[in-house]
This record gives sequence, C-alpha cells and structure tokens, in this order.
Amino acid sequence: MRSKIIFLSLLVVFLVSCQRDPLKKKATIVFYNLENLFDTIDDPAIDDEEFLPEADRHWNTERYEKKLQDIAQVIAAINTEELPELIGVCEIENQTVLNDLVEEEPLAGGNYQIVHIDSPDKRGIDVGLLYRKGEFKVLDKEAILVDPGFETRDILHVFGKLGKDKVHVFVNHWPSRWGGMEKSQPNRIVAAQTLKNKVNDILKDNAKAKIIIIGDMNDEPDNKSLAEILDAQTPDSKADLYNLMIPLDEQNLGSYNYRGDWNMIDNIVVSASVLHGNGFVANDQLGQVFHQPWMEYHNNSGQMSPNRTYGGPNYYGGISDHFPVFLQLNWDK
Repeated sequence: MRSKIIFLSLLVVFLVSCQRDPLKKKATIVFYNLENLFDTIDDPAIDDEEFLPEADRHWNTERYEKKLQDIAQVIAAINTEELPELIGVCEIENQTVLNDLVEEEPLAGGNYQIVHIDSPDKRGIDVGLLYRKGEFKVLDKEAILVDPGFETRDILHVFGKLGKDKVHVFVNHWPSRWGGMEKSQPNRIVAAQTLKNKVNDILKDNAKAKIIIIGDMNDEPDNKSLAEILDAQTPDSKADLYNLMIPLDEQNLGSYNYRGDWNMIDNIVVSASVLHGNGFVANDQLGQVFHQPWMEYHNNSGQMSPNRTYGGPNYYGGISDHFPVFLQLNWDK
C-alpha cells in the first residue's frame, strides 16, 4: 500500500513538472484603441459630460458593461493558446475602467495588473498598460510630457522584465488629425521628437536595449512623424528602429477605416535587438492587425470596417472604431 502511494505521488510530481514550462517560449504584445472607454460617473475634473446617462449619447451601465465584455472577448481571441502578456490601450477615461476590464471573463484568469498615470488631455482620455503578473515585472514607470502647445496625452514609458529579458515599452496616443493634416501634423512631430529623444538616451546607454513602441500615432508609417522624426524604417533595412506595420501598410491594409480608406495609424516599432538579438525576438519581423467577422461592420456596398460603438451621438453597439494590432515574440537563445 505504501509503495502504491509513493508511486502515485511521484506520478503527480512528474505530470506537473511536464506541464510547467521552465521558460516561456512565446509572448504576445497587443495595442488596442478602445474608442472612448468611459465609465458612467461624472468626473468634474475632466470633460466627460457626453458619456453620462443623461447626455445625448445615453451612455449607461448596460452599454458600458457590454463594451467591457466585447473588448475582453477581442483581446482573448488574439492568441487562442494563452492570454497576451502585455496590452497597451488608449482612449480610456481612468484606471477604474481598466480595473473593470481586467475583471471581465476571460481576462480575469490572466491575473492582469495595471500601469496607468493620469494625463493632461483636455478630454480626460489616457493611455495604459495591462500586464500579466508572473510574466512581466515592472521595474520603473514614467509619464513623458508631450507639449505641442495644448493639453494632450503623455507617453507612458514602462521598463520591466519579460521573462528573463529587460524591455522598455512605450504606449502612445499622439495628437489627432483634427483640423486637417497641414494644421495638425506639427503636433505629432512634437510627439515623435519627444519619443525619439528618450529612445536616443536609452540606446546611448545600451545599444542593445530592447525597445517596443506601440500606439495610435494618428499617422501612417510613411508620414513625417514616423518615417523621418522617429526614423522607424522597414524591417529589412539597417536602422535603430523598425516599424513592423510597414509590410501590411504597403499592401493597403490598416487598423482604422476613414471614409472607405484603410489607414495604418496603430503602429508597432521596435529596436534592432527585438529583431536580431537573443531572448525574446520577433522572428517573422511583422506586426499584425487582428479582426474577426464578429468585430466587423459591412455597409450596403459590402465594404468592411471596424464595428464602432458610436457614430456621433448614434449608438451602434459595436466594440471599437479601431482593430487591435499585435506582435508575437519567440524565445531564441
């Protein structure tokens, strides 16, 4: 009897050890513009009046909870094998909405922690980073002020350990194109230069630093802010930074649809060590846009676009006006 118990105990230990991966082999990095994820509570410190139950949009608890559930389903579907390790987000009102989001199934099983710092944006929308505790450890964080002459979102810089790798993650939401390209472009150039200055400082200290830049830049890869100021080039070139969305952009694909035209305004930019270094690397050197039929809207002409939550004051019941973008890293030692 005793020998049987010992045998069963050893069998359990063996099975558990087989299931436990001593070193993660993959990591998924996501960025998602959540299209005005506001709670339903009035905050007198910010301009959130349009997202209250009594406003023209009639933003209420039922609509809020549906949006949370839908976003959670999208994020979980990006990698069906496991939940993403890092999720950068923008167009969020505060940390409360992120607390509510990570409690939604199926994200609740990911034990997500939150990095959020209130930004000076006049509408009160911020950026944030969700990370799976145990897969990523925050070592430092900061909000980098972008000052194009008006209040806009900070750049969130999080330094931490992804497995055994130390990585710098920057979450961005650059100034919009409101007023047209000519009027608004200088604001995004300021944002790009602010980010570039910080990246240069990091690479000066450590030329092999792993840097992952994600965000809604409100510019496409070939626009001046990304191509010239940030100097993010094609993955097959020789540069300090590479925009992994360029190959898809060259195929006229995008993450956002404006009046029938696809725009690649959600970007993933990485340093050389993320492509050619040891540890976690992007073997395929390509970012991806994620969408499924249940995330899409098709008009009467059959044209597809992201199924958005609102169009002006009209409630459509969709998830977001952006598709998420993501990067798959593989361990290569």
